[in-house]
Amino acid sequence: MLLIKEIFKIIDILTVAYLIYYVITGFFILKTKRKINETSEKHKFAIIIPARNEEKVIGNLLQSLNKQNYPKELYDIYVVINNCTDNTKKIALENKANIIECKMPIASKGAALRTAFAKLNSLEHEAYIIFDADNITHPDFLKNMNNALAEGYKLAQGFRDSKNPSDTWISGSYSLHYLIHNVFLNKSRMNIEKSSFINGTGFMITKEALIKNGYKAHTLTEDIEMTVRCAISDEKIAFVEDAITYDEQPTTFTESWKQRKRWSIGTVQCCKIYFTKLLHYGIKNASFSCLDGLIFLISPLIQSLGLTSYIVHAIIAIVNGININIASKIITLICWYLVSLCISISAIKFSKKSIKPYLKGIFALPLFVLSWMPINFIAFFIRKNRWEKIEHTKDITIDKMLEVDYK
Repeated sequence: MLLIKEIFKIIDILTVAYLIYYVITGFFILKTKRKINETSEKHKFAIIIPARNEEKVIGNLLQSLNKQNYPKELYDIYVVINNCTDNTKKIALENKANIIECKMPIASKGAALRTAFAKLNSLEHEAYIIFDADNITHPDFLKNMNNALAEGYKLAQGFRDSKNPSDTWISGSYSLHYLIHNVFLNKSRMNIEKSSFINGTGFMITKEALIKNGYKAHTLTEDIEMTVRCAISDEKIAFVEDAITYDEQPTTFTESWKQRKRWSIGTVQCCKIYFTKLLHYGIKNASFSCLDGLIFLISPLIQSLGLTSYIVHAIIAIVNGININIASKIITLICWYLVSLCISISAIKFSKKSIKPYLKGIFALPLFVLSWMPINFIAFFIRKNRWEKIEHTKDITIDKMLEVDYK
């Protein structure tokens, strides 16, 4: 029993250290903003959109891309048709997109991207920009990504915003999750000139970087995998907060569970593959990015251990007849809830948004985070997870989005 207590004491210390780390790095948001300068230099982009049966939303994305404040001859749009059975291809052609068809079964977004990169490798584009089919983009997205490329960044992540923060408590929680990610993870690191994180969509990678490092998506989370591979190769990722992508968030708990389970499994997969390399390069080269990536990858483990520790402590107390101070537990929960409220409101304010559309998410975020704990736990016991499509239905144009924009 003494050994068990000591083990869980260590777990508690690790959990607290993990939280303190993100509190400290989050405060970098207060440092003077790292600014990417405007440039007259222009580069040529290939925009890649993997799509599987996305006829309800892809037209709005393509229209927003055709309205970019950037020379039309300097970007080409490619829709990667992933075994579609609807009108996705027809809509793409109507909106002047090029088509790359996947003839074989594709098990993940990473595999679809690999097909696209192989097709485009011999063309004259200098960089690739990746979107999901349910996105719409701000008219200045390409202009701002071009500024980052001209400044020497070979990879860059844009600001991931939401189409539907006020739909349900789930979409509101997702929207806040991404605002917190934008502000306290990516912007805080950009402010101290450290590498940010690729975040699934609305990101850029140069052909040079792709050739140098290859595109090896072994896991379900190709974005996290690309981030840690960049850390190992000492390739800095910029955060371009003025390159805005509006993303449709899931609205039901079932869809959310399915998506977050895939993320957690992918993170665990990345941890198994890259843990040793990140630790080795991080210590050897005193690399903040490697150690930062390592701490990010062990998040499911730390959270699972923290949950296990809490449950075990409660069981031990009950078995030993120890009276649990209910009042202190309630006060602790209230304090954590208030901390969550403060973090959410801070992320909204730093993003220059109005609080009202995010009210459902603000009050529900603690429950959303708590529901992630069992997902992280079961992720360690699932070796493979079948890719399942998240249905996208939010029909909103970029013009309408800019009118609303939740500010």
